[in-house]
Amino acid sequence: MPYVMVDVESDGPIPGDYSMISFGAIIVEPQLNRTFYGQLQPISEKFIPDALAVSGFDREATLAFADPAEVMTSFRDWLKANCKGRCLFISDNNGFDWQFINWYFHHFVGTNPFGFSSTNLGSLYKGLVKDTFVNFKHLRKTKHTHNPVDDARGNAEALLTMKDKMELKISLD
Repeated sequence: MPYVMVDVESDGPIPGDYSMISFGAIIVEPQLNRTFYGQLQPISEKFIPDALAVSGFDREATLAFADPAEVMTSFRDWLKANCKGRCLFISDNNGFDWQFINWYFHHFVGTNPFGFSSTNLGSLYKGLVKDTFVNFKHLRKTKHTHNPVDDARGNAEALLTMKDKMELKISLD
């Protein structure tokens, strides 16, 4: 069951009222070369300018992005092509990232190929080192840029470091 590291950029705090603007995904494996990037048209008139600014896009640019149904269908197909069996969703902030991916899959595709659960990378690290006051971000190699593929890659690098250097027992097959 391969882990798929995901990162989401949005124009507000919740799906439905606000929009997922872009997301990136990467199969967690040593080479980190299987990636997906999606840019999605807004689904609502509402947006928070400061939230949108984090993504590096303005509202006008996002209006030219692809139809969300097409992007989510492409992502589903990419997951099928790149994951043998069930794929596992993991992210830096799964409370945020998961809610958007799950909502968009159910709303636009009818089902979520990740199922009904996700894993939080930060919580995994805290358990590994037995300290709830630390974070894993120093384990990233790729700079955190708010490009969701870069951010997913950095988080995948951190997970690989936990596995290879900190003896986290995890199967990435």
